[in-house]
Amino acid sequence: MTRDDAIELLNEYIKNEKMLSHCYASEAVMRALARRLVRDEEKWGLAGLLHDLDVEIVNADLNVHGKETERILNEKGIEAEIVEAIVMHNEVLTGRQRHTEFQHALAAGETVTGLIIATALVYPDKKIASVKPKSITKRMKEKAFAASVNRDNIMECEKIGIPLNEFVEICVNAMKDISDQLGL
Repeated sequence: MTRDDAIELLNEYIKNEKMLSHCYASEAVMRALARRLVRDEEKWGLAGLLHDLDVEIVNADLNVHGKETERILNEKGIEAEIVEAIVMHNEVLTGRQRHTEFQHALAAGETVTGLIIATALVYPDKKIASVKPKSITKRMKEKAFAASVNRDNIMECEKIGIPLNEFVEICVNAMKDISDQLGL
C-alpha cells in the first residue's frame, strides 16, 4: 500500500480532524523512530498512519479498538507485521504483552503525540515550535496533566533502546516538521 492509498483509506474511515492530526503525528514520529533505529521507514510510517483506523467505527471502545482495523488491513493485504503492531498498540483488546521492537515503538510513539499536543496547547501561541523536549519529560511526572495519556506506554521507548530524553526529542522534532499540517 502506498502512502497515498493509506491516506485515502484513512480519510474514508476517520472524519474527525483532531484524530486525523493524531494519525499524521503518529506517522511522523514512527518515521523518525525508524530512521533512528535504521528500520523500514515506510512500514513504520504506515503503522503510525493507520493505527487508529477503526476508532470512529468502534466509538473508541478499547475493548474492541483494533479488531476492525485488523479486518480492513488484512483484506487490503497489508503485511502481517504491520497489522500485528497496530493490533498490539491497544493492550486492552489483546490482553497480551507487546514483545517486538515495532510494537513497543508504535505504542510509545503514538502515545507521546498526545502529551506533546497537550503541552503545546497550554502555551500562549499553541504551537509545537514552542515545545521543548524538557517540558515533555517534566509533564511525564505530572499525572494530572493530560491524565488520559498512558505514561507506561511512553516508557516503552526504553524497550527499543532509546532513553526517554532522546525519545522525546526525536518525537517533538518529528512533529515540529509537520506542524503546519497539524495546525499547531
